[in-house]
Amino acid sequence: MAVEIYQFESNQRLSEALAECIASGLEGALALRDVATLAVSGGSTPRPLFEALSWCELDWSRVLVTQVDERWVPEDHADSNAALIRDHLLQNNAAAAELVSMKVAGEDAFAAEAQVTDKLVAFAEAIDVAVLGMGEDGHTASFFPAAEQLSAALDTNRDSLCLALRPPAAPHDRMTLSLAALLRARQLYLHITGEAKWRVLEAALAGDDIYQYPIRSVFYREDSPLEVFYAP
Repeated sequence: MAVEIYQFESNQRLSEALAECIASGLEGALALRDVATLAVSGGSTPRPLFEALSWCELDWSRVLVTQVDERWVPEDHADSNAALIRDHLLQNNAAAAELVSMKVAGEDAFAAEAQVTDKLVAFAEAIDVAVLGMGEDGHTASFFPAAEQLSAALDTNRDSLCLALRPPAAPHDRMTLSLAALLRARQLYLHITGEAKWRVLEAALAGDDIYQYPIRSVFYREDSPLEVFYAP
């Protein structure tokens, strides 16, 4: 198991530190390649992080951003991660970055897998920086416990970049990056806040059944550890 944990006294301090790490990773990628890639998660937790990151100075015009996962809703829907990214990350200095959204036209996420895979071709080889979240059920990305498509999402022998998944309880079908794609990320972060999620993380660290707590699936990385940023 390769996990490093960094704890902060406040979400603001966490957001500033993690923003610096992400920006440094992107800057390092831009020194080697024409374009850097960033995948970020949705929900309420990353808003302060996005706002801190949006002020970081780097050549954002060469940065491509996508979602780790997305609810299959219109991009102007209140639950859209694309809308969250546009409203809170692609602002200030980061307004020059390009969002390559997972969402495409069509009502059926499952029918759109191939189209989304083609759209995300720039993220196929290795994402430079990926930032995960975690739910209180231990899910990350859209790897929900008991989801019918969970075994496919966690199968690192499959060559899929992304796939559709139907949560057993949460609303909306999802499109999610596969575990294989996330494990290829050059830098992988987990951003969590609150004591309830800390307890879930502790429970996950104490076992190895990835179907019980899918977050466990990213604890094992060959090249670099998962870095956890936590604030109460």
